[in-house]
Amino acid sequence: MKKTILITGSTDGIGLATAKTMLSMGHCVLLHGRSQNKLESVYGELSAQFGQDMVYRYRADLSIAQELRSLVAAVRRDHDSLDVLINNAGVFNIAQTVSADNLDVRFMVNTIAPFILTEQLLELLNQQGRVVNLSSAAQAPFSAEEITKPSALSNGAVYAKSKLALTMWSAVLGEKYKASGPMIVAVNPKSFLGSKMVQEAYGMQGSSVQQGADILVEAALADSFAQAGGLYFDNDIGQFSAPHNAASDPVLANELMTTLASLSAQLN
Repeated sequence: MKKTILITGSTDGIGLATAKTMLSMGHCVLLHGRSQNKLESVYGELSAQFGQDMVYRYRADLSIAQELRSLVAAVRRDHDSLDVLINNAGVFNIAQTVSADNLDVRFMVNTIAPFILTEQLLELLNQQGRVVNLSSAAQAPFSAEEITKPSALSNGAVYAKSKLALTMWSAVLGEKYKASGPMIVAVNPKSFLGSKMVQEAYGMQGSSVQQGADILVEAALADSFAQAGGLYFDNDIGQFSAPHNAASDPVLANELMTTLASLSAQLN
């Protein structure tokens, strides 16, 4: 059955590989990118190969609240329903860390924007719908307050905090919607894949991004993930696993959800 799948950050790396795989399986893909030129180039290539009715394109800088809201509005305008949301877009190595809304760009793109997208697109996702959030093996404890303001910490430090925060809200919402759907899961696609982010962060080529794409396709479509709501899948070991032990702190989880709800309202 043809599904409609939104993949953020799908103009290169794991996101693009996932988009191509989904299209080759006969699904309709909603591409998203920050660069208009790159987005048009990828859209041109994929729509020529798979058909214009199978590919949509949306440009938005997820670090800017106004553009994030415009993305939500555009997706809602074009589609009555959505089967899968893959929150793949992420940043690691950036020069300008303070966003237009005076937030930390790294927390905004990696933690806050996926939360708002999920929250705002929930009504399009049916009971069998799925939300797949890209986590990482790099996870570090954070305070809820850290998410609300620019950080002076290194890219690596904030990245690890932002990914634990993403993994934690995925678990909370995944548990909340476990019975009713959609299924919400966090996935570490595999460490040191050959994405642009890994090349920029570590100066290495990495292994094939298709390994990451394959697990995202499985999480989005396969029966093996049908009951995975609230769980964390670690593709470094190829199984569901416990994330960083700080993820099991109920007080922090509660503070995180309160903070994200407040930021979502503030950025509306």
